[in-house]
Amino acid sequence: MEKQAIRERVWDTLEAEGIARFPFPPHGRIPNFDGAPAAAERLADLPAWREATAIKANPDAPQLPARRAALREGKTVYMAVPRLREEECFVELEPAELADTDAAATVGGMDDYGVRVSPDEMPRVDLVLSGSVAVTEAGERIGKGEGYSDLEFAVLGELGLVDESTTVVTTVHERQVVDDAVETGDHDVPLDVVVTPERTLRTDAAGRPDGIDWSLLDEERVEEIPVLQRFSE
Repeated sequence: MEKQAIRERVWDTLEAEGIARFPFPPHGRIPNFDGAPAAAERLADLPAWREATAIKANPDAPQLPARRAALREGKTVYMAVPRLREEECFVELEPAELADTDAAATVGGMDDYGVRVSPDEMPRVDLVLSGSVAVTEAGERIGKGEGYSDLEFAVLGELGLVDESTTVVTTVHERQVVDDAVETGDHDVPLDVVVTPERTLRTDAAGRPDGIDWSLLDEERVEEIPVLQRFSE
């Protein structure tokens, strides 16, 4: 099944069954879901989470409880600037320097409390937390369709800050775990762990992009993203 058809089905299901949570509607976004805090608590039990000191996280609502937990536990959190539109395209949240970690973890608060940094100012990332619209038990992930999550991983891969050994996780509702055959490309970042409020799925996913696949980027997109311009020089 085409990815967009799966997205639409999952969004419709979350809405129709009363699973979706603010912001509404769930369509067109990484959907927030009932049980997101419970999934974050389960995620925090993972050895890879406990051992991580630097986490790259998506800024979406369902992963807010996990971002808050990371900051409370003293982990440094990095969130990408929307669409990587700035040269300093990540926001660093260093918990020791934050007056309010709960506010800092929100998409609205990250710029008020965090510090903009370029990728080459970042340390090696121990764990990547991704938002998902749908996932499979094999670790295939469907995002909202813009490709920025995979591109952020590729940018960090260019600098050796993530690689095959970097743990990639997501938190989702059980209804976002699908049985469909999902066609993925070499640029797609598979998931090592899928966490729902009810269970933790460890996948056998293999293969990671080790850098930017320039064949997927047209001239217009490169011009819109300063960090890509720098790498292409």
